[in-house]
Amino acid sequence: MATVTFDHVWKRFGDVVAVNDLSLDIQDEEFLVLVGPSGCGKTTSLRMIAGLEEITDGTLKIGERVVNDVPPKDRDVAMVFQSYALYPHMTVYDNLAFGLKLRKVPKAEIDRRVREAAKTIELSDLLTRKPRQLSGGQRQRVALGRAIVREPAVFLMDEPLSNLDAKLRVQTRAEIARLHQRLKTTIVYVTHDQVEAMTMGTRIAVMNFGLLQQVGTPQRLYEHPINKFVAGFIGSPSMNFVQVTTGREGDRAVLHDEAFTVPLPDRFREAVGPTTGRSLTLGFRPEHLAIGPVGENAATVRTNVDVVEFLGNEELLHLRAGHHDLVAVVDARHRVRPGDVLDLGIPFDKVHLFDDETGDSLAEVKAVSAA
Repeated sequence: MATVTFDHVWKRFGDVVAVNDLSLDIQDEEFLVLVGPSGCGKTTSLRMIAGLEEITDGTLKIGERVVNDVPPKDRDVAMVFQSYALYPHMTVYDNLAFGLKLRKVPKAEIDRRVREAAKTIELSDLLTRKPRQLSGGQRQRVALGRAIVREPAVFLMDEPLSNLDAKLRVQTRAEIARLHQRLKTTIVYVTHDQVEAMTMGTRIAVMNFGLLQQVGTPQRLYEHPINKFVAGFIGSPSMNFVQVTTGREGDRAVLHDEAFTVPLPDRFREAVGPTTGRSLTLGFRPEHLAIGPVGENAATVRTNVDVVEFLGNEELLHLRAGHHDLVAVVDARHRVRPGDVLDLGIPFDKVHLFDDETGDSLAEVKAVSAA
């Protein structure tokens, strides 16, 4: 097994910067997810590990070896692509064995590896079938198995679930997570789906416009996003954002807008400073909004319900508060209907504040500088 280290890595395509000064340490046996919108540089970063893209500047290591100029076949990595790329005329067994045959691995060793991999991904009963006789999920497992038989130091996965339907994605997501627990190997996984990232990754690296935004555990990114982009990208449904202005009501500092007024939580006082009239962005997650009476540690906002999406045990509410569109997730027992007027509580300990100019989280500035 091995670590993967990006040390100030750049990738340029002419005048276009695809990856901008990336420095990232991926630990041995870690499941690291690179996540971000299309064009953020995540797949280019993965392809640089595989050796499918040349590095413009910087250093890339696998283990202790610098691999900038090492051919892909000598990097001891295996890649699972978005497309299954199976040979249609070959059986599952032959698809799994093909790469090993090209490397002149002895027949007995090929058979051992293929059968062990098939057992690991529960394909032992399907070894004589051809790809056309398999479901989408089974084909994806064959593609995973083809990487497993290589016994590489690092697995690279480029959006391997994007071709599956929603139910099968959930199932295969769990299979890949269990596979990582069994193999105890390093996996670098690329996706644009933040739900996949949150449920699968040991750590998540969020990218945007070629820049690494934040790296951390799923819980860390959810609870302490470093900026507005990460806050809005991580979490489903996305965080609500409201532009507010600092002010005062009597002897207390407040954040106010035409729709509501929120006392400034104590933890933001130093970062916000004494200035009034400063424009900030207030963020709060849909699942943290509560219906009904609130205590002294929450603010209340009056909303009008536009749309209700019934999700079984929950309801997804689309709301209007002044000129703002908000989303709330509430217990289905409330039986909310379109047209209802609701007073929703915003807990002070769940709110986030972002600088309007930089997008940085005010509460996280010190933590970033100390990291």
